[in-house]
Amino acid sequence: MKSNKHPKALPYLFFAEMWERFGYYLIIGIFVQYLMEKTGGGGFSMSKKEAYDIYGTFIAFVFLTPFVGGLIADRKLGYVKSVVLGAILMGVGYCGLSIHNLVVFYISLALIILGNGFFKPNISTLLGNLYNDDQYRSAKDSGYNIFYMGINIGALICNFIAAYLRNKYGWGYAFLGAGFGMFLGLIVFLIGLKHYKTGDVIKPVTPEDTPLSVIFKTIFLPAILFGAGAWFIPGNIFGSDSSDAFIFSTLPVIYFYYSLYAKASVTDKKPIAALLVVMLVSVMFWAVFKQNGTALTTWAKYYTDRSAPAFAENTLDDLKLMEKVPTVAGLYDKYDDNFNLVKQSDTVVKEQGYDIYMRNLQNKPSAEEAEIKVINTEMYQSINPFWVVSLTPLVVGFFVWLKRRGKEVSTPSKIAWGLFISALSPLVMVAAVVYCHNGLEKASSWWLVGTYGVVTIGELCLSPMGLSLVSKLSPPRLTALMMGGWFLSTSIGNKLSGILASMWDVYENKQWFFMTNTLLLLAATIIILLLLKWLNQIFKEHSSS
Repeated sequence: MKSNKHPKALPYLFFAEMWERFGYYLIIGIFVQYLMEKTGGGGFSMSKKEAYDIYGTFIAFVFLTPFVGGLIADRKLGYVKSVVLGAILMGVGYCGLSIHNLVVFYISLALIILGNGFFKPNISTLLGNLYNDDQYRSAKDSGYNIFYMGINIGALICNFIAAYLRNKYGWGYAFLGAGFGMFLGLIVFLIGLKHYKTGDVIKPVTPEDTPLSVIFKTIFLPAILFGAGAWFIPGNIFGSDSSDAFIFSTLPVIYFYYSLYAKASVTDKKPIAALLVVMLVSVMFWAVFKQNGTALTTWAKYYTDRSAPAFAENTLDDLKLMEKVPTVAGLYDKYDDNFNLVKQSDTVVKEQGYDIYMRNLQNKPSAEEAEIKVINTEMYQSINPFWVVSLTPLVVGFFVWLKRRGKEVSTPSKIAWGLFISALSPLVMVAAVVYCHNGLEKASSWWLVGTYGVVTIGELCLSPMGLSLVSKLSPPRLTALMMGGWFLSTSIGNKLSGILASMWDVYENKQWFFMTNTLLLLAATIIILLLLKWLNQIFKEHSSS
């Protein structure tokens, strides 16, 4: 019996995820800038290192809680209720960020972290379950690619809205825009409820499954105690109290996933082992990729010539996507050689001179110009999702073409290619550093366009394929839980990205910062290539595709 290639639920899940990611990436695009903005300008006057640390910890915990949300959905709530609960918590959290108060800021981040734990793994699992129907099964990879494009449409448009709201009304309204997007996504999801019934099935517990009460006692409670202990012990091990707390809190969770493998039946052991290996190597990908909000944002803000092309300048200015930079001499904030604000007793030091943007600008404006207008930094966050939206049809079409010619690429092989291609991306930035003499001159925006373009091809081979692989190989009763494991690897990679980015100032020559990223991804590529034959064999034996 012939039917549609994709389930009817796909458009609703596509747009629900699109608007949820709109809200999330909107706050990610301005997160570090907001924390580093002077108190008088609506921010918190934090140093680069402080801002990077909070950013890395936040995005790490955002992807750690899906472990909890996936487990509860698998055993108790189901996927639809979990998605709704997560959307409400995140929407409230996004709106809470609009209140300029540090305590409220942290409470709002906590709500977003919890909400994402319920939303993120379960909407992905729900999608995968709908493709388990025989009539849709062969389209699962392309379904996840389409779903992933929805994520990036949201990530693409959000920075335009963030720049407009921030320039015209202030930081608070930008965060409210994120909340509006989340609640719009919830409405779309609720409209499509009738199409999710076959995918919203709670799997029966088997004798191999650890009871929830035992998991809370042996995993969650130790995680909380480990994290709290690491936070409060004198000094720190991994650079900050928050890094220590996160890393130690993940240890019981990592042990839990190992125990899933150790206690698994003979049938389940190999697919779980394969998934754990893929999760391990993906940590390196996320450690490099997630520097878009830290190191690459710093590069865009201070090392990039952000002047707009002449043909687009008036349009961008009318849309409030450009900010003003004064060109006249005066009393300005003082920055050190690494573009960190110089402070004494938490007060920003002033110096006679020019705005920091002018420091390494090669082509200085004419004396008649009292100010120039440059593109908002967060707009560069839209380059990656632009490439995703543009390249997804090409990447999907390429793999479909290979399949029709009898040369189908397995999902593990796609992930291996994704790691290798991603390793080439930091090399573009190495060239940028050399070309602009290590930041003595501003670099062209095209270097960022290029590095994002390369890493996007790698991302499209890895990230949606990871979601698809989890859906295909996971034992049915553990699908959402293993999806949580995929996001756990993302979480650890995200935190590692913050730790790596915090070392930006350590590298006097920035090309070695980017070269380190390349070496990390090449190491991950070598690992998966050595195991690829084994992975492909397991995939062939156990995949439900």
